[in-house]
Amino acid sequence: MEGFPKTIRLKDRLVTFRLMAAEDGSRMLAFARQLPAHDLMFLRRNIAQQASIDNWTRDIESGLMHTILAEHETTQETVIVGYSSLFRNDFDWSRHVAEIRVLVSEPMRKSGLGRALTQEAFNVALLLGIQKIAARMTLDQTGARTVFEELGFRPEAVLKDEVKDRDGKTHDILLMANDVETFMARGDAYGLSR
Repeated sequence: MEGFPKTIRLKDRLVTFRLMAAEDGSRMLAFARQLPAHDLMFLRRNIAQQASIDNWTRDIESGLMHTILAEHETTQETVIVGYSSLFRNDFDWSRHVAEIRVLVSEPMRKSGLGRALTQEAFNVALLLGIQKIAARMTLDQTGARTVFEELGFRPEAVLKDEVKDRDGKTHDILLMANDVETFMARGDAYGLSR
């Protein structure tokens, strides 16, 4: 896909964006295992397990999932510091819609990485002909909600008791969405560029 890899400066470090490939599975597993448990609680799949990573890479190979990795090079290695994914289900009637997931490592939070990964996901969506992007989050994820609202996402539904945590307690899910062309047209207003 055009435009990758690309390197940007965020605060005091360079971060490179590139598309995830099957051979990135073990590094993605390492990334997931260092995230706080709450970050992993309501993902589509438990990415801290190898079987889920294997399914993820199969979805990438089949074209259902498009994942952009954010990597930072240290003196010893290149590490994943975040990602954004677009997931398209295989229903013909909703192929124009994708769900976005964005996760950033704790040391990179508040650096602008989440916004930059979201922008890259919208760039990919435009290339894929996706017209609408949806985001799901629990109501207590106020930081994520604020960022998505600042980026033009609007609430569309609250799904009552939609998910259960590891203790069996149910949580409501907020569904937010944004139109791809509107987002791209307003990129400057959101502090983003193409």
